[in-house]
Amino acid sequence: MASRSELSGQRVLVTGASGFTGRYVIERLRAAGCEVHDLHSSESAASVNLLDRSALKQHIAKVRPQRVVHLAAISFVAHGDADEIYRVNVVGTRNLLEALASLDETPANVLLASSANVYGNASGVLDEHAPLSPQNDYAVSKMAMEAMAALWTDRLALTVVRPFNYTGVGQDDKFLIPKIVAHFRRGAEVIELGNTDVSRDFNDVRGVAAAYEGLLAMPGTAQTYNVCSGQEHSLHEVIERMRGISGRDIEVKVNPAFVRANEVKSLRGDNSKLRVAVGSLPDFDLGETLRWMYQADAKA
Repeated sequence: MASRSELSGQRVLVTGASGFTGRYVIERLRAAGCEVHDLHSSESAASVNLLDRSALKQHIAKVRPQRVVHLAAISFVAHGDADEIYRVNVVGTRNLLEALASLDETPANVLLASSANVYGNASGVLDEHAPLSPQNDYAVSKMAMEAMAALWTDRLALTVVRPFNYTGVGQDDKFLIPKIVAHFRRGAEVIELGNTDVSRDFNDVRGVAAAYEGLLAMPGTAQTYNVCSGQEHSLHEVIERMRGISGRDIEVKVNPAFVRANEVKSLRGDNSKLRVAVGSLPDFDLGETLRWMYQADAKA
């Protein structure tokens, strides 16, 4: 188990730095004493595109990262452009690995964010050896990304993480939990959802960021880790918890347009391997996370 003090003074590249997860990861890395870089080019106001191999390679050569957290991706399962999903999640990641491998001194750890969606509709408690059975383009793209990355393990020190569902302040309202919280905050009488007969292993983004920090402090050894709370909560429970937090009621209607084909009905992870690797992690309490989100939104 590596100490998080290993990160002090390290140059760390975070892709997807301005995204929901990236902001929390950067906060922890800076607190740990890291010199954090993103894909922003000093020559222009725009970020370097993962699909621009030449510009990406030049940027990587300037930063010379000692560790990398790769979060940039199309992360919304219902994203409508399958071509973009595969180009960004697979080809974009390959371009990044190619650029990193070209460095004279390659990073000690390149953490790649995959997804627990690769497990598909598998039931029970899933550890990292559970068979992969992706049920949508997003999940297939993440499985393909993992397979592609495996081709680079002789040249790069990699760590793959499979985060289960997580949420927190700042997540876009197109995602399920923020959507529910936002409806309660504004006092909506009705909320339209898709499949309501589902349950998920929910986690807090702050716990996910802590897990990534802990794993990044270790050398990359081509290991894969579930990042999850190990707790499964139904969508109905989330609604009931929000009723209690807000003191408001809401009518739930199923909108067929929101119902996904091949919806994953139940998803719960085993985080034993993660805990052995990084030690203690923040405890997850669904009610505390929902209250944090509701109160933050109420102040907005």
